[in-house]
Amino acid sequence: MKSNDAHSINADDGPRSAAGRPIPRGDTPATADSVPRGCGGREKPRAADVPTLERHSLALQHLRDSDPRMSALIDRIGPFNPTITRNPFTALVGSIIHQQISMRAATSIQSKLRAVCAGGRIRPQTLLALDVRRLRGAGLSRQKAGYLLAVAKSFDDGVLSASRLRRMSDAEVIEAATELPGVGRWTAEMLLMFSLERPDVWPADDLGLRSALRRFLPLRELPTPRAARPLGDRWAPFRTYACWYLWRSLENPVLPGIAGAL
Repeated sequence: MKSNDAHSINADDGPRSAAGRPIPRGDTPATADSVPRGCGGREKPRAADVPTLERHSLALQHLRDSDPRMSALIDRIGPFNPTITRNPFTALVGSIIHQQISMRAATSIQSKLRAVCAGGRIRPQTLLALDVRRLRGAGLSRQKAGYLLAVAKSFDDGVLSASRLRRMSDAEVIEAATELPGVGRWTAEMLLMFSLERPDVWPADDLGLRSALRRFLPLRELPTPRAARPLGDRWAPFRTYACWYLWRSLENPVLPGIAGAL
């Protein structure tokens, strides 16, 4: 099974989804949110600045109140437990390595890359100490080697950093990340969701999400990215959570509590 540009059914922007499925890239061929608002007459909760565990509880209650079908899906899937890669540099490196190759091949390359990095650690400085020849010796294509060096330089120079990215708005993260070679909108959205843990990301270009929406709602046809954008409005400001559960709904059989890898 192949994985493309990071978290498809046909991706090429990176590793697999937090649901553990390969997720199609929203960068190519797609470029990478009306429907009823929440039920019950409640105001939409605010997601910003809420501690993580409290936010999880608030998010799941909001999804349940907003849509009885989503409530049933939450019961079916179980706890919200995506795999999180909290270091944005590590997340972006993993995304690039996973582009258009199998998970097994990506794991092998990451192991070889650690072996040639000083101290066995993939860090901006340890990558920049390697030339393209040594990176290619770890199994990377020339193009991917160039992408990784560009990401490493950006973090080493301080153009990007974990602290800067965490201070940015979602739109600013997407703008900054997609300036890097090899990083498209879909990878930037996965960075927001599964590294920076932003609660309200809706990657409407993603084929896996659109396939899940078609089955879940249900719809007669696969929605286009444009049609899929407003379909998440009912779950705002916790669309990241809804997206993860929708991705998990595609798994057969569904195994509650099983997290995947970004």
